[in-house]
Order: sequence, then structure tokens, then C-alpha cells
Amino acid sequence: MVTLRLNDIGTRYGKVQVVTGVTTPVIHPGSVTAVIGPNAAGKSSLFKRVAGLARGTGTVDLGTATKQRNTICYMPQDTGSTAVLSVYESVILAAKQGSSLRVRADELAHIDGILNALRISDLAGRNLGELSGGQRQLVAIAQTLVRDPKILLMDEPTSALDLHRQMEVLSFMRDVAKRQNIIVLIAIHDLNHALQYCDQAMAILDGRMVAYGPCSEVIDQNLLRDVYQVDGHVEVNSLGHRHIVLRGPRDGAHSGAANTGKPTEPRVEMPKAAQ
Repeated sequence: MVTLRLNDIGTRYGKVQVVTGVTTPVIHPGSVTAVIGPNAAGKSSLFKRVAGLARGTGTVDLGTATKQRNTICYMPQDTGSTAVLSVYESVILAAKQGSSLRVRADELAHIDGILNALRISDLAGRNLGELSGGQRQLVAIAQTLVRDPKILLMDEPTSALDLHRQMEVLSFMRDVAKRQNIIVLIAIHDLNHALQYCDQAMAILDGRMVAYGPCSEVIDQNLLRDVYQVDGHVEVNSLGHRHIVLRGPRDGAHSGAANTGKPTEPRVEMPKAAQ
């Protein structure tokens, strides 16, 4: 079974260390983890390191599985493409990945199912260059899912979508994780969406993991104050749903990292089964 555990992960760009010492408990299939933190915290760099697209320290432990093609798939934030391809052709190429372009009937059915589930079947014949930013994001999700990954890293996959489509996609990805028993990590800015659609959260600040655990325990007043530099708290409504109530930026706070002056020891809530 494929699981995921990060052991002292780090990476740098030139002489600049952008991710340092990220270590997690074992992340099990069927779960969605929100990777949260301010802009330039190191979330994208962490994903690239885990996907093997950036070199660095530490190890990525996949449990009992051996790393094969499509074990880990990474969907970057920038999904722009200048290729003169239709949406359907681009998804077929993503599925085949350089192998024989002979496409079986079951592969076509799989592609059709993903396009239908994302409600973009009507885009199948359009060229990629004609699409809006939000439409390109949805096509990029289809291109990633058609590869049947075991671990899926998604870097802000809903940033160009309207609110309704954001909620649709996040709900869909939660269902995919549980139905296909895969591990999904989503870099996400909307903490209310993380609370609603994700199982656990990994908070990144200045390239370090400062908290990990169930979303309801990680996303709290302390996180808002120390990581996002805002005053607020989390309330629970009559349906039992958690949501954030903000009062505004902290006095003297700057955009981005908390001004602590020293690294913060991570708050890590171990899964109940691992205690």
C-alpha cells in the first residue's frame, strides 16, 4: 500500500534555503491534506521536492510501495500552455505519456468519465489557447487525474475558478481521494475551504512546517495570529461546520511570515492510530 511520509525534507534555490526540515507523520490513502501558509512560504517548493522536480535533503518514504511511473503526480499552479492541441488531445497525451498513441476503448471511456465529472466535456474540441484561466485549470486537473496517480500534489488548483466551481472541484477531489484510495495534498489559500473539504492541514511558514494535524485543530486563533498575522477565531455554526471570523490585520503586522525572529517548533498532532 502506498503511504507518504516526509523525513527532514529540504531544498534550496542557489544559496537560498527555501524549505527546511519538513517531517510529517505517515499520511494514509483516502485523505486530503491542505498545505497552507502565506505567499512565498515554500509550499510550491515543497511540492516540487516531493515530486522529485527539485533536489534537496531528506527522504520521501512511500511505505511498502516501490516508486513507479505515476506514483506521484504534480499539478503546478501555472497551467498555461501554448500547444496547438484540443482539450481532448491534451488529455490523451497526458494519459499516454510518450507510450504508444494507440488508445484503447477503456482509456477513452476513462477520459470521457473524467471530463464529464469535471463538467468540461463541452470543451473537448476547443484549442487550449482559446480557454480562460479557470478552464485551463480544470483541463490540467483532468490531465493529472487521467494518469491514475497514487499520490497527487495540487498547487492551488482552484485559484482561477469562481466560488461555485471552487467548491465543486474541492468536493470532487475529496470524493476521488476516498473512492480511489489515493493521497491528495492541495496547496490552498482559503482556510474555510480547507476546514470544509480537507481532513488534515500542514502549515508552512518560512520554509518550515509549523503545524500538522486535523484541520479543526491546526486552523485556530493561534495559526491566524502567528502564521497569517491577522486577528480572528474559528466559530462552529448550527450545522457543526467551522468557519473563520476575522477582525482585521494585527497592529504592526506585515504581509507574509510572522515576525518571530526565530524558527518555530512545529505543532504536530499525531493520528490517533499512531499514538
